[in-house]
Amino acid sequence: MAELLTLLGIGKHYHGAKALDGVDFTLRAGEIHGMLGENGAGKSTLSKIIAGVVPPDGGRILWEGRPVSFANPAAALRQGIAMVFQETSLIPSMTVAQNIWLGDEKAFNRLRGVYIAAQQFLQSLNFPVDPTAEVSTLGAAKRQLVEIARAVRLRARVIIFDEPTATLTPEEKRHFFALMRRLQGQGITLLFISHAIEEALQLADRITILRDGQHVITDRAAAFSRERIIALMVGRTLAAGYSAAGPRIPRPAGERILSVQDLSLGNVVRNNAFSLYAGQVTGIFGLVGSGRTETAKIIAGIYKRDFSRGGNILLRGRPVRYRVPRQAVLDGIVYVTEDRKSEGFFENASIADNLYAGLLASPGHRSWFTNKKQRARLAELWRGKLKIRSLDPDGRVVQLSGGNQQKVVIGKSLVQRPALVIFDEPTRGVDVGAIAEIHQLINQLADEGLAVMVISSYLPEIMALSDRILVSRQGRIVEEFPANEMDEKKIMYAAVH
Repeated sequence: MAELLTLLGIGKHYHGAKALDGVDFTLRAGEIHGMLGENGAGKSTLSKIIAGVVPPDGGRILWEGRPVSFANPAAALRQGIAMVFQETSLIPSMTVAQNIWLGDEKAFNRLRGVYIAAQQFLQSLNFPVDPTAEVSTLGAAKRQLVEIARAVRLRARVIIFDEPTATLTPEEKRHFFALMRRLQGQGITLLFISHAIEEALQLADRITILRDGQHVITDRAAAFSRERIIALMVGRTLAAGYSAAGPRIPRPAGERILSVQDLSLGNVVRNNAFSLYAGQVTGIFGLVGSGRTETAKIIAGIYKRDFSRGGNILLRGRPVRYRVPRQAVLDGIVYVTEDRKSEGFFENASIADNLYAGLLASPGHRSWFTNKKQRARLAELWRGKLKIRSLDPDGRVVQLSGGNQQKVVIGKSLVQRPALVIFDEPTRGVDVGAIAEIHQLINQLADEGLAVMVISSYLPEIMALSDRILVSRQGRIVEEFPANEMDEKKIMYAAVH
């Protein structure tokens, strides 16, 4: 394969700290190239330089051997480079079809015609998305599908995917992988950034690993194993992580903290019933659309259950019905969202300000005035406890890597001293090092006597963490598996059939 894009000595600094340090990188025509590294390794920065989103501080970019520079994404797109961002760049108030054709509209067109064309295009990709739906009404997984569809429609010669499968179900992933193969067959070059090492080994022709802003290695995918990739990514060996070492003894159930009885919300949650216990991690597994997140949001006061025949929620035996999340927080229930960008943090505020905002909402906090010393102590404590890493200690949270953003969201919830913590996709878009740290934290919370509920679409993660797994299908819990009886095939069968 001929070299299509070459980067030589690329450097990038933020607030005096090196995000990229003399990186060399090549893309060959028609290849699928996997890029791996921990959060903060420089993957997203390098891909944004390729896509014209940010300029490099030094180095050269060659396109088919000719020097080029991209002042903005439009310039990169004219050259044939498109990017699908990890945090979607869609316009929430517009429909799916309008977002797909955004920037490429005809001078005169009928909206009906746009919807018909969008529906045919989405069906050709096997993407189950309504082209007339407003993007603000879509979940994270379907917004990702729209983002991918928009990039594919641009017919770029190079498409960069940043964590494209993080929110997809196993079935959607299968369709997406087939789509990537079809695009490669058409001669399109694909740069695939992911934290899912198995996906990179399965899909990529070549793999590049970055660490601490530097290029570590580029080689054929066949030359790597999972263990070698992890060692090169983090510079050390890690525990097995996701792989649960066979049947294990679950933690004993403590006090019944929460009981859900006949919970209903329209056609999404249907007569759901289960309990959560202190000192245990309860995993909720199911495909996207099985009502897991909606159930969690009803418990946390974000959504309201049906007024008539909506069921009951008992907190330590006491019936509760929350109108707003603050009421749940005051009762010791916190929800760590799956969509950290839209719902998890104040992106233009600092780490300290986000953590302090969590403290202001916590039970027992009475002060109407900001205590700067308390704010600084809180930030120092949780930065160390959660190992939050940032180039600029006072920088905005939006400038952090995905894993460090997730740690800020978790810290903002834990400062509220909850009795029940609900984690919704806690490691989505997080690297293997941060995954291990978040898993350790979740287990620590259960060991300290908290009730922990973990929602995840990734079955190995649920099996590695949970003392019991509840399987959700069509809006209700249909099966329960204790840790010593977990079987991957049986769990998946329960989720699908």
